[in-house]
Amino acid sequence: HTLHITETASQTAGVWARYPVVGVVLHIAEFGCACIMAAGDLGEYVLVVGDFHIPDRANAIPEQFKELLKPGRMQHVLCTGNLTAPAQMEAVMELAPNVHTVRGDCDEDETLPEETVVVIGSFRIGLCHGHQVSPAGSTQALAHLQRRMDVDVLVTGHTHQHSIVEYENKLFVNPGSVTGALSPSTEDVVPSFLLFAVKDKTINVYIYQVVDG
Repeated sequence: HTLHITETASQTAGVWARYPVVGVVLHIAEFGCACIMAAGDLGEYVLVVGDFHIPDRANAIPEQFKELLKPGRMQHVLCTGNLTAPAQMEAVMELAPNVHTVRGDCDEDETLPEETVVVIGSFRIGLCHGHQVSPAGSTQALAHLQRRMDVDVLVTGHTHQHSIVEYENKLFVNPGSVTGALSPSTEDVVPSFLLFAVKDKTINVYIYQVVDG
């Protein structure tokens, strides 16, 4: 597997290219392939999102993201938790037919799992909020969790800072905070989320973040 990261305009191949949004920058990462696949051949869309913290640390999802995050545009949602409000959970559940979320350190819903594993395409994807990992965001600590969960891709949040790391032939991603919620450990949080396009043995990763407010 190889991982390449480039920066491009807010349009990209596939169905999401029809929804360019002013004020949103897009980065593209490729895992398990040498190039972005042609439009219409990207496979299943997976929204990776989390750390909403509405209404305690943020008022709402940025308007720019609301244009993108509408029901019917993705097949799966992986949520890293900290929705913190039942209404926000309901909104996330409406986004796709397959929604998986885990409990964050600020979520009161005790029915949510601490972690879960989802199989999409040829990939086992692990989902965990990440507050259980110490030091927070440490690649080595996350790799320990990845090995225990026996997954190809590990999705965590908590740091409120998006990241994509390939380590020991595994992929570690963090969607950041979709609202740009305040964090005691991260200054100047930028609202962000990820989109996976999964087909067979390939994952294309798209990072969306708000720029210039």
